[in-house]
Amino acid sequence: MTKTKHQKVEKGSLHPRNRHIGQYNFTELVNACPELATCLTHNPKGELTIHFSDANSVLLLNKALLEYFYQINFWQIPEGYLCPPIPGRVDYLHYIADLLSEAFGGAIPKGAKIKGLDIGCGANCIYPILGTREYDWSFIGADIDTLAVKTAKLIISANNNINKKITIRQQKNSQSILLGIVKKGERFAFTMCNPPFHASMEKATEGSLLKQNNLKKRSKNQLKTVKSNNDVSLNFAGKIHELSCEGGEIAFVKRMIEESREVQSQVCWFTCLISKRENIAPLKKLLVQQNTKQVKVVEMSQGHKISRFIAWSYLDQQQQQDFFKLD
Repeated sequence: MTKTKHQKVEKGSLHPRNRHIGQYNFTELVNACPELATCLTHNPKGELTIHFSDANSVLLLNKALLEYFYQINFWQIPEGYLCPPIPGRVDYLHYIADLLSEAFGGAIPKGAKIKGLDIGCGANCIYPILGTREYDWSFIGADIDTLAVKTAKLIISANNNINKKITIRQQKNSQSILLGIVKKGERFAFTMCNPPFHASMEKATEGSLLKQNNLKKRSKNQLKTVKSNNDVSLNFAGKIHELSCEGGEIAFVKRMIEESREVQSQVCWFTCLISKRENIAPLKKLLVQQNTKQVKVVEMSQGHKISRFIAWSYLDQQQQQDFFKLD
């Protein structure tokens, strides 16, 4: 029988283990990535900041954060591909770590035996990078885009501290998500995914333009300094497969849930980000129909935005403990 839990958070607070709580120290970040200096400006208080509506500034900020906090010396993505702000992305990983800890007596599991699968790792490969550097986990990253796969492989091979812990696979079947990536006999502690949220590229473009306009207004009005926990939703780049799919988010995640049943014994927790709150109820209903043992909705806060992911497992808590004892 499915047990459903809903974990809520207060707005404005990143996960307690998140390194990016509070304001950025741009002096230290520029030392890590000198290119960032060209993007600096001052807020009304005279403090250093950047224009978060400018794609190049956000890209260089990411490079600086990865270098300074995670010792990633090379990170570059092709023009037009999704550039994910770091604080919110690492928050997802921290909450997954909390989820996994339930099978370890409350202790956060670390080390390469904890293997994650990132569905749609993109050219940026951000979740495997952060998960490996934060918890020493190992990862499979999967993507359908040939250039994204090549770029992710290049990033991994160029950084000695992650190149033995992350493997990238290309999804050859455009109609599949998990199938074809999860190989026979493989076992994963968790899967994660940042799915395409929109039903069409036109809708994705509208959303991106709205974000840009809101950012420019905030900059023009000089309301306040943009802190690290306020910029995590500012993704206004991305290829069509990163931002949209037929049927939108709900169709994509439903397909993932249906496929998860076929590999249910190989994964402890399946997880996926959900952008639209109204999609939670129909997804829970489908998960009940799939005879899952546990379903959880975990909320995360980044500045003024509440995001969430849904997690499901075909294993009860005792079975999850046994799952890890086999490794």
